[in-house]
Order: sequence, then C-alpha cells, then structure tokens
Amino acid sequence: MESINVVLLLLCIIFFFSSSSSSGGVVVVHDLDGLLPNGNFEISPKPSKLNKTVIVGRHSLPNWTIHGLVEYVSGGPQPGGMFFAVPHGIHAVRLGNEASISQNVSNLKPGSLYAITFSASRTCAQDEVLRVSVPPLNADLPLQTLYDSFGGDTYAVGFKATQATVPVIFHNIGMQEDPTCGPLVDAVAIKELFPPLPTRANLVKNGGFEEGPHVFPNHTTGILLPPKQEDAVSPLPGWIIESLKAVKFLDKAHFAIPFGQYAVELVAGRESAIAQVIRTVPDKSYNLSFVVGDAKNGCHGTMLVEAFAGNSTVKVPYTSSGKGGYTVGTMKFKATAARMRITFFSSYYHMSVHDSVTLCGPVVDQVRVYPVSS
Repeated sequence: MESINVVLLLLCIIFFFSSSSSSGGVVVVHDLDGLLPNGNFEISPKPSKLNKTVIVGRHSLPNWTIHGLVEYVSGGPQPGGMFFAVPHGIHAVRLGNEASISQNVSNLKPGSLYAITFSASRTCAQDEVLRVSVPPLNADLPLQTLYDSFGGDTYAVGFKATQATVPVIFHNIGMQEDPTCGPLVDAVAIKELFPPLPTRANLVKNGGFEEGPHVFPNHTTGILLPPKQEDAVSPLPGWIIESLKAVKFLDKAHFAIPFGQYAVELVAGRESAIAQVIRTVPDKSYNLSFVVGDAKNGCHGTMLVEAFAGNSTVKVPYTSSGKGGYTVGTMKFKATAARMRITFFSSYYHMSVHDSVTLCGPVVDQVRVYPVSS
C-alpha cells in the first residue's frame, strides 16, 4: 500500500510541474470551460414543434427559451440563392425581428469574471445588430463588417457574475421588412477567467495574452473581441478593447504565435486597438517591450505597430512574408502619474492574400513594462 501511495504522490508532483505556467508555477484550472447545454444547437426540436423551419413553442428548443420568430436552420446553400454560414456542426438558430433565445447558466461564482464565446453572422443585406445580454451587461454587436470570407465570425464578450445563476440572452434588436431577416447564432460556450496580477518583473497584467475566452478546438478563424470592452468585464483580462472595430484572439493550434499559446491580432488598422492602465511611480523611468509578428495566415506586406505610453511613442515596422516570424520593439518612458495608459494599434490596413474580404494585421505578444535600474 505504501508503494502505491508513493507512486501516486510522484505522479501528482510530475503533473504539477508539467502543468505549471512559466509565470511562477501557478496551475490555473478552468472549472467552467466549454459549450453550454445544447450550445451548438445540434439537439433539434421535435418535428411536431417545427413549422418548416420556424420553432413553435417557447420551450421547444432543448435547453433554451425562445421569444418571437426563431428558426432552426441548417448551414449551406438555401432556397433563393442564399448561403448560411454555420462554422460549428450543422445547425444554428436564426433570430427574426425582435426575437431572442435565452438560457439560465448555473454554478457561477458571484463576483468572478466569465467570457461567452459564440458564432454569429448576418443573413440579409440590411444592417443587423445582435444584442448579447447577461444582465445588467448589454453588448450590441453590429454585424455589417465581415472579418473573414466565410462569414461565420466567432466573438467573445465578458461579464462579471452578479449571482450564482444568470440568464444569457441573444436578442435581434432590429426590425426589417422581412420579419425572418436576422442574425444566425451558433456554438455558444462559456469560460471562467482568472485575471492575472502584475509582478515586479512585469507591471502589465496578462502581457502574454494567455488568459482569454474559450477557443473552439476545430475552429480556425480566431475569436473576435468586440470594441469598447472595458477592462473590468473584458474577455481578455486586464486589457481594454477601445477601438471602433474588433481585435482578434489567436491560438497556437491554428496560427503562428510568437510566445506561449495565445496572442492578439490587430485586424483593422487604426480602428483596432488595445490598451491597459498600469500602476507606476511618478517621475520614475520604465522600459516597454513587446513583440510584433504575423500569424502565418496570408497577411503579407509592410506592417507597422505604434505603441504609446504617456507622452512617449514608438513605431515598430515588420515586413511579413507570411511565415510566422516576429521582431521586438522597445521604448523607454517616464511616468507622469500613478497610473499610465499603454496603447497599441496598427498603422496600416491589411487584407489576406487569399481573398479580398478577410481582414488581418500584425500580431502583438509578450508585452512587458518594468522599471529602469537606477
């Protein structure tokens, strides 16, 4: 029995060190990380609850509650020459005028941060807006911008749980002449986030972007982080998405990542920016360093990332040949207050060489701020 206990202890020690992160050996375990019940909508309503594609009855879609005209659709070519982009599985739901779907998510930790990852795309020529709500949070996503040629973009929004059970609501707030016109929703997942803390060696929280939303294992287009996300509820802990357009969260399984498992791609030029407010000592000097590269995703050409810290700025050029390389940018700045904002954006706009639709741009990774030795 003692030998068995010794073996089990050794296995636990091996597991601990093999799972430890490079930031100090802390193992982060995400208890909640995956699809919601029937989050991919592959469990269909009963045939008796479908009028062609329209779902009949508020509780006819398993695990969801519906309001208004909601359709249960299959991806691919549609009658009339339309095409529905369903990136995960076969089925999705389409929200008509003022329609919504909702699900109560339980076993949350009040005060903790979570991210909802989901796919959404428009189905008609008109502008469509999808409202994602976890009360009191409301996030309105304009879907007129297509970030890739496939059309089935994947997004993530963050929220802070106010109680153990919260409703997650997807609502088409638009009114179109055709009442069935509205966005598709597919593959809804949730992940608990653990915001990293600054250290003496790096004042930037989550500088390597290793803490972020759920990433679907078989999805290759990245996760869009919508604009105007404050750091308190950002799906990218520690960071503010302060731009007019989204930035993209990339994973190593599908993209070239300079360091670690994740990075951020600035996909919309000056309309795509990230920022963070860090604690500093006034009149003290600091170094800012970061990595600029490409994701090996068909984004070629001359790239330029601008970084700001107080009154200081640096422009880091990088010429991409699409092979996943990178360069390092550095800047020295003096703190003028107890809190300083660092900001990054891409100076140029880029499109993938594979098509004329997919937005792309430089990758930013390994952001670090540390005091200059006196």
